[in-house]
Amino acid sequence: MAGKKWMPRWFYQLASPRWCYEFTGKLLPWFAAIAGLSLVGGVVWSLMFAPADYQQGNSFRIMYIHVPSAILAQSCYMLMAIAGAIGLIWKMKVADMVAYSCAPIGASMAVIALVTGAIWGKPTWGSWWVWDARLTSMLILLFLYMGVMAMHAAMESESMAAKAASVLSLVGLVNIPIIKYSVDWWNTLHQPATFTLTEKPAMPAEMWMPLLVMVIGFYCFFAVSLMMRLRTEILRRERRAGWVRELIVAGTSDKG
Repeated sequence: MAGKKWMPRWFYQLASPRWCYEFTGKLLPWFAAIAGLSLVGGVVWSLMFAPADYQQGNSFRIMYIHVPSAILAQSCYMLMAIAGAIGLIWKMKVADMVAYSCAPIGASMAVIALVTGAIWGKPTWGSWWVWDARLTSMLILLFLYMGVMAMHAAMESESMAAKAASVLSLVGLVNIPIIKYSVDWWNTLHQPATFTLTEKPAMPAEMWMPLLVMVIGFYCFFAVSLMMRLRTEILRRERRAGWVRELIVAGTSDKG
C-alpha cells in the first residue's frame, strides 16, 4: 500500500477499461479536429507557399511527410515499450491494449518514412536505397514492429503474447538512440536533424514552420488512430462485461 501513495489518481483510473473508453471518447473529437486542421493547413502551406530549397529544388518538399512520419515511428515505439513495461510491472490490461494498438500504427509510420526517404534519396543521392546507418536502423525498427505483431498473432494466450511482445519492445529500445544519433556517430549520407528543441533551426522560418505544423498534425492523427484502435480493443476484450452489453443495447436502441 505504501507504493500507491505516490502514484497519481489518473494512473489507476487508466487501469479501468470502462473509464479509459469513456475518457478517450471525450478526447477524440478534439484531436480529430486539430489533426484535420493541422494536416490540411500544413500540406497547403508546404506545397504552395514554402519556398523551394536552393540546392534540392522542389524535391525537398517530401520532407514534410518524411520527417514527421520518421519522428512519429520512433515516438510510437517508445510509447509501445513504456506501455508494455507498465503492463509487465503493474499488470494493467489497458496498458497491454495500448501496446497492442501501437504496433500497427508505428509500423505504418516506419513504412511511410522508408518509402518517402527512398523517393527523396533518388534525386539527392542518385539511389533509391543505400545501407546508410540511419536507413538501416529505421529498417530494423520496422522489423521490430513486425516482430511484436507476429508474437500477438502467433500466441493464443493474450497475456503470454503481451508479455513476450513487451520484452521484445523493451529490448528493441536500444535501437532508438541508434536511429537518432547515427548521423553523429558514423559518417553517413543522411543529413543531420532538420530541427531540434534545443538548437536554432538550420532552415529559414518559412520552411520549418509548416514542418512544425505537419509534425503537430501527425501526432494528433496518431492520437486519433491510437484511441480508435484502443477503444475497439477494449470492446473486444471486455465484450462479456456488463457495461459493454449496456453500451451495445443503448446503441441498438438509438439506431432503432
